[in-house]
Amino acid sequence: MFVRHAIPGETVVAELTAADPADQFWRADTVKVIRASEFRRLNQWKLADSLRSYPAGRQPVGGAEYGHIVLDYQRRLKAQVFRDTMVRLGRQTLEDVEVLVQGMHADEPAGLHWRTRTTFAVSPGGRLSIPVHSGQEAIPVSNIPLAVQELNELRLWEIDFSGAASVNVTTPGHGLEALIIITPVPEISDSPETLKGYANAWRRQLSSLPKRVSAMVAVRRSTQTIHQTTSQTSSSGTGENLQLRGRSWVREDVSSEQFGTKAFRVTGEGYWPVHRDAPATLVEAIMQAADVQDGQVIADLYSGAGLFSAFLADAAGQHGTVLAVEADSSASGDARFNLQDVPQAIVLEGKADEVLSRWVDAADTGFSQGGLYGRRVDTVVMYPPRSGAGRAVLSRVHELGPGKIIYVSSETAAFAQDTRWLTEHGWSLDAVQVYDLAPDTHRMTSVGLFTRPGAGSA
Repeated sequence: MFVRHAIPGETVVAELTAADPADQFWRADTVKVIRASEFRRLNQWKLADSLRSYPAGRQPVGGAEYGHIVLDYQRRLKAQVFRDTMVRLGRQTLEDVEVLVQGMHADEPAGLHWRTRTTFAVSPGGRLSIPVHSGQEAIPVSNIPLAVQELNELRLWEIDFSGAASVNVTTPGHGLEALIIITPVPEISDSPETLKGYANAWRRQLSSLPKRVSAMVAVRRSTQTIHQTTSQTSSSGTGENLQLRGRSWVREDVSSEQFGTKAFRVTGEGYWPVHRDAPATLVEAIMQAADVQDGQVIADLYSGAGLFSAFLADAAGQHGTVLAVEADSSASGDARFNLQDVPQAIVLEGKADEVLSRWVDAADTGFSQGGLYGRRVDTVVMYPPRSGAGRAVLSRVHELGPGKIIYVSSETAAFAQDTRWLTEHGWSLDAVQVYDLAPDTHRMTSVGLFTRPGAGSA
């Protein structure tokens, strides 16, 4: 039984939230503490505190599962979870994964105001809301303690977002701009006239916000609606954008004391590390692990807007090459924009396994034709989705035979499973760093360095 909002060693009263007799495990929430841990504190987000939520007749919102634990002990728990998962799923030894979870100095001591991207549900009354953990209900909010102060200062909870299914707000840590993305409910998206009326209402309400705030509507019309005069009846979604004010992207500044400062364009809901200090932290960890030499070839899989590629390309120099692989067309477009002045960086739009297959099967063709121009990949950097890279991608990387694999992960279980596959095929986890880039939650981010005897040799 997994009990949320408790601390190991405590005695609590818990209410079952998922208890199907056929399930292998159950879930419960703490509703009363009989014997408290010395590491317990008052949860700083009232709506996420189970001890105050259940007496009020509701479940706590998701997103701050560790908010009742002092920050230092949160990291000790995360380190234990990481070690246990790597031993159990990754088949590693405790000595191989004896890690400390490193926090960001600016987060001390509360672990608040770090989140630069927040997705809200919308209540029937049009208010921004946060869903309860693993539930259908959403609770209206009037502040987000984990978000950067720039979000709370916008006071978007005072705006009526009726007609929206969700609202995504990007507030970069530099505080110079913000981007609001409204996704309408399907019945509004599928009716252009109805959508126009709601868009005008949203535009009027948002007009009082500072000029630095942009806003857009992400329309997800069904192809059946778009092609209603044809025989096509697929119900899959097609994306469009309707700009309400400003622009459709934000600028992200990344500054590293050792590796310099760069600016990036990130369009719409394109992926970007959520913690305000995560981009620089991850860049520094990857650059140190990669130790790129002039003239090397680096593959950056799941490259997004080109965050890592830009810094890797500097190290590889004009005689080196960085191949940035990204499946999402919007993100790969951002990468091309961000890397347009870096001739040694080549953006390849496509799924990682398909691009890797072309590299393996047609290595002698040119970079722009999907090959490797007869070159050998020295290092592979990857930051896959939370589901992990998976066997298909890892097997192709293994066939390439790079000297190093640097694997960034925000999901320890997936990282452990992929680590097991790599170790079974001769790779060794030489080093791993774990960072607390989501304080007050159970999430952590790891950067692992894998090598294999003989790999990468000419």
